[in-house]
Amino acid sequence: MSGGGAPERVGVVGGGRMGAGIAHAFLMAGSQVAVVERDQASADAARERILHSIAVSVERGETAPDGDNLVVGIAWEALAGSQLVVEAVPELPELKAEALRHAEELLDPTAVLATNTSSLSIDALAASLRRPGGFAGMHFFNPVPASALVEVVAGSATAPSALTAVTGWVEAIGKTAIVVRDSPGFASSRLGVLLGLEAVRMIEEGVGSPEDIDRAMELGYRHPVGPLRLTDIVGLDVRLDIAEYLARELGPRFEPPELLRRMVAEGMLGRKSGRGFYAWPDARGTAASGPGRPR
Repeated sequence: MSGGGAPERVGVVGGGRMGAGIAHAFLMAGSQVAVVERDQASADAARERILHSIAVSVERGETAPDGDNLVVGIAWEALAGSQLVVEAVPELPELKAEALRHAEELLDPTAVLATNTSSLSIDALAASLRRPGGFAGMHFFNPVPASALVEVVAGSATAPSALTAVTGWVEAIGKTAIVVRDSPGFASSRLGVLLGLEAVRMIEEGVGSPEDIDRAMELGYRHPVGPLRLTDIVGLDVRLDIAEYLARELGPRFEPPELLRRMVAEGMLGRKSGRGFYAWPDARGTAASGPGRPR
């Protein structure tokens, strides 16, 4: 487990919006990246998603990565030999735990296994792993290519060498790492979700329009994106899942507003569905994805 530049080989489990963004970041840093998906249709969609993202970066003047450095498929064996594997399947504890166990079976003892979770307990996910010392959280932010932050989460068993390696790799892909201990919502989700939920309650109560509530935070507090637009970008369903988890763990201040529940039930998920608190007419098909149950 060592830093000193981006890892030579990286695996990503799940090629949805977040997984594709993580693959993009490491490809642009020169890593060889293998992405594993649940079926061939999902793998094809993940490949298109990653290549589109890279093309946008190249149009902005960044250097194109080696085209041979990306492998996308359904074979878990593609993860073998990776120095780092990041699991990026949906925020379902059972699905994540199963994906992590299966990936761990293929890795060398010196490899680091990470989960891209925004709120789930690292210790709980580590409970079924054989090498919890080589496991940590890597909370990337959406959209990954443009985000400057990765929240690195240390479980109670995470080895210092794993944390050193992960923070070094984060810096190698041009991002800043903060290190927090495992706790519900970590630092970023706990604060961000609370702000987002209060903004939804303000819509529910008719305090103001989404645009004006967002402008209050953008212009008044210099937030780059307002809480309602950010909820659309993250996904209302994702925000709802996190809020429900935090409400169970931390109490009723995280209880989701009824408006959020209703919008999710009606399929208004934000950018990925084309409609949330805003209209997203150019939304691409980038819903959360993952390989599902190992075969």
